[in-house]
Amino acid sequence: MSKLVRILSDVHYGERGSLVRNLAQLAPLLQGADQVWFNGDTIDTRPDLDSGHVAAVRADLDAFAQSLPAAVRYLTGNHDPDISRDHWLDQPGGVVVTHGDLAFDNIVPWGKDAPLAAKLVAAAGAGAGNLEELIAAHRLACAAIPKRQAAVRQGWRHLVSHLTHALWPPTRPWAIVDSWRTFPRRADALLSQHRPGARFLISGHTHWPGVWRRPSGLIVVNTGSFCPPCGQLMVDLTSAQLVVRKVRRQGSDFLPGDPLREFALTPDGVSA
Repeated sequence: MSKLVRILSDVHYGERGSLVRNLAQLAPLLQGADQVWFNGDTIDTRPDLDSGHVAAVRADLDAFAQSLPAAVRYLTGNHDPDISRDHWLDQPGGVVVTHGDLAFDNIVPWGKDAPLAAKLVAAAGAGAGNLEELIAAHRLACAAIPKRQAAVRQGWRHLVSHLTHALWPPTRPWAIVDSWRTFPRRADALLSQHRPGARFLISGHTHWPGVWRRPSGLIVVNTGSFCPPCGQLMVDLTSAQLVVRKVRRQGSDFLPGDPLREFALTPDGVSA
């Protein structure tokens, strides 16, 4: 892998909470990359209350990918569990790329569907300790969790629905913060079990961007989300280096920002 791979996640295109209203907004962000990896929740492929919405979003994404000079690769997330067959990628230098929902037994601990998700994951047989079975159980569960909101914006009704969804029940804000707080530890435990030699995890899912160095030595990178308010990061990956960059905005477009952290992909060469 000598060429530049650019990784981002949680675009949530086609969902009413996303800042990406037109995929062309992402084009400046992807310039200069040889490959682009969308690390889950790029779109929502589950059936929508608006008939035909999923098909239209998929068509937009396909057209956009074909317009890019870079090769595009999709990893699945909890919103798009069937977008590809790539769920987890092991890369040279001890780099693991996966969406991040595997760190939670109930997939979305902040969501109303957390109890249902936990039952579905357990029913699908995720307790055997095998990574492939864990992934399969999560993807089956994600596909079975229905959408609770239509994707189309509906004026003041959208605002009321969004606030209700974000703030109710009263325990939900705490569950969100707790997922942010515990994700690095949970991600470390996941890799300790399934990839004990890994040095880096590139993830998304919780929408909280950041870089954490665990006591084990694992570097956990979360690229955040294109849904406000927490912001987004991206990762540039080559055979020699992993660079975490900020994503900046210029008008409605997204562009590569300044490096936040840089790591050498050599056994003893980690530079920050």
